[in-house]
Amino acid sequence: MRLRLITLVAGCISTAFAQVTPATPNPGGSSTAYQQAARLPARITSFKAQPETIRPGQSATLIWATENPSGVTLDPGIGRVTPRGSRQVSPKVTTTYTLTVRGPNNTVLTKTVTVTVPGTQPVAAPSGTETAKKEVPRTADGHPDLSGVYNFGGFGGGGAGRGGRGGNAPAGPVLKPGAEKFRVVRGPNDAGKTADCMPLAGPDAFGVPYQFQVVQSPNFVIILHEYPGTHRIIPTNGAMHPVDPDPTWLGDSVGRWEGDTLVVDTVGFNDKTEIGGYKHTEALHMVERFRRPDYDTLQYEATLEDPNVFEKPWTLTRTFSLRPDLTKIDEFVCENNRDYTKLFGK
Repeated sequence: MRLRLITLVAGCISTAFAQVTPATPNPGGSSTAYQQAARLPARITSFKAQPETIRPGQSATLIWATENPSGVTLDPGIGRVTPRGSRQVSPKVTTTYTLTVRGPNNTVLTKTVTVTVPGTQPVAAPSGTETAKKEVPRTADGHPDLSGVYNFGGFGGGGAGRGGRGGNAPAGPVLKPGAEKFRVVRGPNDAGKTADCMPLAGPDAFGVPYQFQVVQSPNFVIILHEYPGTHRIIPTNGAMHPVDPDPTWLGDSVGRWEGDTLVVDTVGFNDKTEIGGYKHTEALHMVERFRRPDYDTLQYEATLEDPNVFEKPWTLTRTFSLRPDLTKIDEFVCENNRDYTKLFGK
């Protein structure tokens, strides 16, 4: 569901387009606003063609606007599109285009417009779009090109919380004796980890319901997170970690390729973030693996170790879907509200 939010979300006043998926709450934080948004019905507010009649060789513009969709497609031949947008078409014959909107509770809404080409035989839009299977793109040096905008992925995707990379590893991390204080326990009035609008580290950065973007070049891979507007610049040219990195929110990352897998090694974290419901120390070490097994999918695995907190390394996995309808993430502005009860008249 892609909504324009100008509201208080888990303690943050923000203006953004939020990708809200009903089945995935905001892990570790207040999900009330997202849960309420997920119950709103989907609507098609407008769908039109300008102009509606063209001569052969001319173009028309399809313009649409929807509210609260979980998915929007435009047929024939276009496929998935943004909730609001426009697309130029140049049909050779009279063609009826169908806008299909999917919403909460498996609702499906459709609306059609016809672009008329006088003197031609009309063609109706099919009920679904069949798209040819696309190959994974590759860069000039032969590596898979991970570039694109992807949906977030919540905890639990593909075996999240495993105790290690092996299939027989116990679920979840194992705390060292005396390290129980690192487990995050939230009270009933705790607004959650996103209430202060601070950066999210590691897997948690991919768990909030906003898109992220990967930009790949020969020497760097850049990861841009729509929420809360953070980025990571990861060198892949053989760069090494500083001997004594200054502690930062997102740490110091260097990358390398192992076959078709991008391996990102990160150290130099501060101790202000949490990952998977646990705090950590500056000794946190994270190794992430990114794979693009097919055109529409990015697979992610993060192995974390902190000798001050955990008995042994533990692993989280996720799967992210490509958003071919998006060319870039949106702007997100988040304001820290330390006391926002007055906004509710309390």
